[in-house]
Amino acid sequence: MRIGGFQKFSLIDFPGKVSCVIFTQGCNFRCSYCHNKKLVLPNEFTSLMSEEEIMVFLEKRRHLLHGVVITGGEPTIQHDLKDFMRKIKALGYAVKLDTNGSRPDFLREIIDEKLVDFIAMDIKGPFSRYKELTGVDVDLNQILESVKLVEDSEIEYMFRTTVVKPLLQPQDLLQIAMQVKEPRKYVLQTFVAHEDVLDGDLLDKGHYDEADVEGLREMLNDFVIDKVVV
Repeated sequence: MRIGGFQKFSLIDFPGKVSCVIFTQGCNFRCSYCHNKKLVLPNEFTSLMSEEEIMVFLEKRRHLLHGVVITGGEPTIQHDLKDFMRKIKALGYAVKLDTNGSRPDFLREIIDEKLVDFIAMDIKGPFSRYKELTGVDVDLNQILESVKLVEDSEIEYMFRTTVVKPLLQPQDLLQIAMQVKEPRKYVLQTFVAHEDVLDGDLLDKGHYDEADVEGLREMLNDFVIDKVVV
């Protein structure tokens, strides 16, 4: 496992659970608004943490923490992620996976093996704009397959979109909401300008504030089952 960061305690990353957060290194997308360039760009990579160090921590905290969040980067490109998840589940933890949905084959395997308890999948924007928004050639069939797989699963999930004003307008969000068929939860995330963003030019452009995003959430409530929450 290429582990580029570790947060030992979180009350917000795994709904309903006290958790820790593991950040994997490497990503197959190049979203301009990503603020984790040290996990995405090889020339920005920092030193790795050992898997053994993480497992020792989890063993010691197994009665204090309830969940483990695996995020990135893009975790599903890690060749040994499934084995790592098995080890975490063997300690009794619930596992939440954050993913861009580019590997439905992997998602199917971990759902079938009951290695994951919650999936948070990013919907970058309208599917017709995926190449523009991700900076790479994306197999849309893979994304669509992941959406359906997550929707049809019996595990908890959410779809989420980071709302970046220079890139996404209200009509784009409406299009996403109509493309994703009745998710149990669809989350709009406010873009936070950060010096580590992949495209520094975004920092000088206008952005939605929290009041703007709340208005967008209210707009989308007619298109989803549950209230749109952050």
